[in-house]
Amino acid sequence: MIEKSLYENYEIHFDENITPTSDDYLFVFNENRELFLDEDKNLASSLDDFEVNFCFYIGDYRGKKAFVVNVETSKSFYPLFEVYEFNHELYQIAGKAVLVNDWYISHRFCGRCGTPTQIDEKDMMLKCPNCGQNHYPRIAPAIIVAIRKGDELLMAKHSYHDNIRYALIAGFVEPGEGIEEAVHREVLEEVGIKIKNLQYQRSQSWPFPNSLMLGFTAEYESGDIKVDGDEIVKALWFKKDEIIRYESDISISDWLVQDFIDYTI
Repeated sequence: MIEKSLYENYEIHFDENITPTSDDYLFVFNENRELFLDEDKNLASSLDDFEVNFCFYIGDYRGKKAFVVNVETSKSFYPLFEVYEFNHELYQIAGKAVLVNDWYISHRFCGRCGTPTQIDEKDMMLKCPNCGQNHYPRIAPAIIVAIRKGDELLMAKHSYHDNIRYALIAGFVEPGEGIEEAVHREVLEEVGIKIKNLQYQRSQSWPFPNSLMLGFTAEYESGDIKVDGDEIVKALWFKKDEIIRYESDISISDWLVQDFIDYTI
């Protein structure tokens, strides 16, 4: 998991009227949200060889202008998961860029009345000239929690995972509920237990596709494990030497598991 702030090397701006020069950063994405990198794994140096759908200035990165570019192509680029493994900093700023890319694709037409939208003169916002609806970039808040019971950690096997490994309890925040309520609800729904001493730890932008992950720790309070049989097919308590780790540390889940291991006697 990336520890440093996005804003160490990036200053946020937005303008559809600024065009790139040969010295700018170009974050070029295809329809699969993959990032173009050349043979040396560098960003595109120009747009001459691309059929550009749209191009937006999204701020200054390392003292130069940065642009998100969507192109029409049948070629495969680099998935962001792969980018993370060889360049954490590039992955971080590309994660910002791909969310701008998604926002414009999703809101070119008003979701309320279907009218083509217009970009606001000041903010990163698409506005409808017909009904007045404003369309900002969407972020879906989600929780993830490491539940401890003495020297054991609760981990569950999710039905949508293709492998047999176990993961922490996680889920999306529902309309009308607070973050803490979401944690208690998800845990009770998925594994049938109650928790206590819920503590927020940290957050992580998760552009797969548009989540903000909010990480918590908690302690077991009561109840027997009873999985929902839908999202969760099995859940067990693991001692730290029984936990099988994923190869990548890209997720906040890995940070929470490591925190459990580090502070378990």
